[in-house]
Order: sequence, then C-alpha cells, then structure tokens
Amino acid sequence: MSTLKLRNIGPKSAAWLRQVGLRSAEDLAAAGAVGAFVKVRRAGFKPSLNLLYSLEGALLGCHWQEVPEPRRQQLVAEYEAAAGALSAVPSAQRPGPVREHHVQAEAEVEETSELGFDKNP
Repeated sequence: MSTLKLRNIGPKSAAWLRQVGLRSAEDLAAAGAVGAFVKVRRAGFKPSLNLLYSLEGALLGCHWQEVPEPRRQQLVAEYEAAAGALSAVPSAQRPGPVREHHVQAEAEVEETSELGFDKNP
C-alpha cells in the first residue's frame, strides 16, 4: 500500500516519508510511529507533533484525533527519549566547522613573483 493511501497521511507527509525510505504500510509498521517521526526530523524536515499522532493513527487505523491522550503523551515521551539519545553523541563524533584550504600551484607562485608580489603574503 502506498503512503498516499494511508489514513491521516497527506501529500506533504507522504513525500517526507518516501524521502526517508518509508514507502508502505509495512515500512511504517516496521519503523513504528516514533521511529518514522525521528527519521523525518533527522532528515531535516520540521513536522509538528500532529505528524506523530497521524502516524500512530495510521498504524491503529483511526483518525489521528482519536489517539487517546495517554498514548499521545507516551509517544511524545518516547520521541523525546529518542531525540535525547541522538543529541547525546560525544562532541568528538559531531561534525565540526568546514574549513577551506587553498593550494597555490607552483607555476602560479612564480607568475605572481614575476609581477612583483611576494611569494609569502
């Protein structure tokens, strides 16, 4: 079944799910609502918690507003725990700033010195 056919999943949400590799009801079931939500967030999208509830509703076969409040709270707690685990990566493993290094070819150095510029600025 395509994500376009899942209950509660609109075109934008379906596109996000496809882009993170979740293309069917089986894919969603394997990832779970929280796992799918984490994948979408990790991909750089900014979904609201309504997507989390919609994913759970899709798995349960109900409208997302029918997901009981205790279950919603549990989903949010699971997401926060997963998000906390993701941000707990040691700083040595986090990507740092990007630095550019320019290497001037030897022929260019000779050319600039012939023009009266120093080789070492």
